[in-house]
Amino acid sequence: MISNLNSNPIEEVSNVKRAIAAIQQLQAKIERLEQNLHEPIAIIGMGCRFPGGVSDPETFWQLLEKSGDAITDIPSDRWDSQTYYDSNQASLGKMYVRQGGFLSNLQDFDAQFFRIAPREAMSLDPQQRLLLEVSWEALESSGIAPENLNGSQTGVFIGICGNDNWHRLLKRDVTDIDAYLTTGNTHSIAAGRLSYSLGLTGPSLAVDTACSSSLVAVHLAISSLRNGECDLALAGGVNSILLPEVSINFSKARMLSPDSRCKTFDASANGFVRSEGCGIIVLRRLSDAIASKDNILAVIRGSAINQDGRSSGLTVPNGPAQQAVIRQALNNAKIEPEQVNYIETHGTGTALGDPIEVGGLGAVFEQNLLVLLGAVKANIGHSEASAGIASLIKVILALQHEQIPPQIHFKSPNPNINWNDLPFTIPTQLTPWKRGNISRIAGVSSFGFSGTNAHVVIEEAPLQETETNDIALNLFTLSAKNEKALNELARKYQVYFNSHPNYSLTDMCYTVNTGRSHFSHRLCIIATSIKELQQKLNLFINGQITNDVFYGQIPTQKTASYTLENQLDNLQTIAQLYLQGESINWSELYQDYPCRKVILPTYPFQRQRFWIDLD
Repeated sequence: MISNLNSNPIEEVSNVKRAIAAIQQLQAKIERLEQNLHEPIAIIGMGCRFPGGVSDPETFWQLLEKSGDAITDIPSDRWDSQTYYDSNQASLGKMYVRQGGFLSNLQDFDAQFFRIAPREAMSLDPQQRLLLEVSWEALESSGIAPENLNGSQTGVFIGICGNDNWHRLLKRDVTDIDAYLTTGNTHSIAAGRLSYSLGLTGPSLAVDTACSSSLVAVHLAISSLRNGECDLALAGGVNSILLPEVSINFSKARMLSPDSRCKTFDASANGFVRSEGCGIIVLRRLSDAIASKDNILAVIRGSAINQDGRSSGLTVPNGPAQQAVIRQALNNAKIEPEQVNYIETHGTGTALGDPIEVGGLGAVFEQNLLVLLGAVKANIGHSEASAGIASLIKVILALQHEQIPPQIHFKSPNPNINWNDLPFTIPTQLTPWKRGNISRIAGVSSFGFSGTNAHVVIEEAPLQETETNDIALNLFTLSAKNEKALNELARKYQVYFNSHPNYSLTDMCYTVNTGRSHFSHRLCIIATSIKELQQKLNLFINGQITNDVFYGQIPTQKTASYTLENQLDNLQTIAQLYLQGESINWSELYQDYPCRKVILPTYPFQRQRFWIDLD
């Protein structure tokens, strides 16, 4: 035996210890990286506009729970439907549909609110207008004052593919082209303008994968949050329909339903109906959302995207690719297929697409006892670039309300789908989906005719502390950029109080004071109960200013601050300082109280017509 006479046992032990410590550090680093790759993402706010008069998530739910059908005749401000209509599908230059899902007043915009000059606003694509307004509303619904994000590492991920306004303005003489044509209509600026307007420094990009654009945007936002590229994200999509040409194109491709209805899963499914929409969600890492005491609406557990590759046709769905993206998303979420209760399908209602999609779902969820399927396109049509976010918001609302909306236009199951061998049920009435011992989990699919597929796995929000120690005396503030908007906002709150009587007054005051921008026209009300607040708010609306109701206008926003510690018994002083334009650190007022953020009415934009009419 040869021994190393120069070896030092103590030194060898020390080397081993160092090696073990290094291995442990590497192992911990790997575990942290693995945790980051799969960290759940909290949805803490959302805003939307969809056909059928949907102006926010609350009215969206009302449409869904009542089996609403939002499809209407093509408005005359888009084009004369009779000029381009012909029931003969072979007619050149014609479409065989006269209906769709449309938003109202796309020509109107509150340019002053967003500090956009009237001349620039004239060239601004309605899609950019919608994104500005809906993003603001989504942030307000999350209890985040938008100006507090200035300079923050907040990302913007927008699905957008329509170019109608660009093409509409290019129909003018070249001498009519101004300096704002490109910035008003380029997709990259649709995302960039949001970042610019709010002062956001995180990633900002527009995504065009056709119908799957907005859900792909959500996937990219999730990845960016997990990678640490941003700490907060706005994600969603938008779509508007201003010209007839694309509808003529889709008619020639026989994509559209002759009766203008998406009859998903039904034997009579014969195509989709085009529609408009805009949806934005606010995302934050779950650990950060819990630390920030955010109002968590739901949790995204995982997501995935892929491509059809060489399928049987450029725009033909690929069943194996759809299976693959769902399996990838489940793996990313660390969720087994058997844990999923509901799937919000892509569900365009086409004779070819529905059987392929349901067949793919059957391969993934074949071991499940029961999975409910739905498709929001039956209610609002196919909103193209914003279709995926519409589906996602529907599922968030279903989780919140503990009910799955009925699937309309489903009368006779599609005979090309082997329903008897599949674990799927189509809910034809409002179906309970109660929180229980086992977490409720859903999947959301969106497949683009570009071949790009996306799937997101979403789970109910964790139970959060709901107890609030109400402060005996509360200070409630509202503000707006002009008197008309302030009065309208006060009226919105009156309506809201009547339909939400069980909210904590302290939670309401905490949310409006810490989670809203404070503009020049200001209202303060001191109250001990919601009933008293309603009474005093009504006095203000009727032009009566009484004790403990303070109203005023400040000429400019001041930068001085006022310390609120130990001032709970001096709310009148705080109200007076607020009306003088002092920048108040409201969080100090609530630092000793376990307040929570609640969803409240959003800003009432004062829209005016900004539109270039073509001869």
